Order: sequence, then C-alpha cells, then structure tokens
Amino acid sequence: MKPFHVTIEGKIPDDRIDVFQRLYEEAFGPLRTKAIARQVLHPDEFRAEMIDPRVDKHVARLESGEPVGVTTLTKHLDTVPWISPHYFTARYPEHAARDAIYYVGFTLVTPSARQGLAFHAMIKSVVQVLVAERAAVGWDICSYNNTRFSFADSIRAVLDKQANVEVVVEDSQIYYAARFTGDGATKGG
Repeated sequence: MKPFHVTIEGKIPDDRIDVFQRLYEEAFGPLRTKAIARQVLHPDEFRAEMIDPRVDKHVARLESGEPVGVTTLTKHLDTVPWISPHYFTARYPEHAARDAIYYVGFTLVTPSARQGLAFHAMIKSVVQVLVAERAAVGWDICSYNNTRFSFADSIRAVLDKQANVEVVVEDSQIYYAARFTGDGATKGG
C-alpha cells in the first residue's frame, strides 16, 4: 500500500479551505522574512485559488484522506497574477495554439511529511497531465528555497525520471537594497 495518494480537485469545498490554509501557512509562512518578493498569498487570495475551478489542485493525501500537500496547476495563465501570460504565448506559440501552456502556482508539503514521497507523488500527477498534453510549463522558485533546499535540482531530477523533458532557466529578477550609514555628505566633496 502506498503511503500517499493524489487526487486532482478543481474546487476545494468551503468547509475544507481552512485545513488547506493551515497547510499553506505552515509551509509558506516562514518565507515572509526569507524573500523580498512576496511569496505568501493573503488569505482571500488563497481562498480564491482554492475555489477557482480553472486551477487544478493535485492534493497528496494520507491513507486516512488527510491532505499533506498541494500543487496547483493551471493553463489559465491569467489566474497567476505574478506572471505575464503574453511572455509564454510569445515564447511558445505552437503550445499556445494548442492551449497547452501551464503554470505551477505553488507546491507545498507539510513539514511533517517532507520525506519526499508526497512531493514526488504530486509531481508525478502533474507530469502525467503535462506529458499527455505535450505541454510547456512554467514555475518559479525563490532564491531562499533554491539555496537552502535545492528545489530546482530536486524538481529537475524528478522530471528527468518521469519524462523526456528539457528544463531551462527562462528569466530571473535580482533584488537590491541599500543601507545608508552616513550623514548624507558626499564622498570627496
């Protein structure tokens, strides 16, 4: 018997959203102080995503049915406010013509289940959809998660085991900060 099974759900029932919100907060909450770009959806944004049937939720569940992880996947790129759908359409015109461009909004696994099995089960579920569609897919990872947890390498390894796939870095954004320490006088003058 497998320790996890994955269901694909279009809409999380209203009476279950709080359970998913707690999982999300447990997994993403610490990023509030680890990344400059906002990594954590506000509760109303999270709820909207959970009830939006255009966003598939690949939910990892224990045998008891308790959710321990969620990956969101959509081909309705306008549901992802932090990306440019026009970029993907221009970059992948053949996929756009077939309506086969997707975006992974987030993947989370509760810290108590981070041994990798739930993560792998959800990614396998997502990959099955993407392979069937011969899709193009985008996702993002903040620098903290990449540096601390090597998420990009982990995802690439999982993808390479499951499909014939080409993974490339499409874009990056570097954030800067300046801390002024003097009295405002210019140097040398």
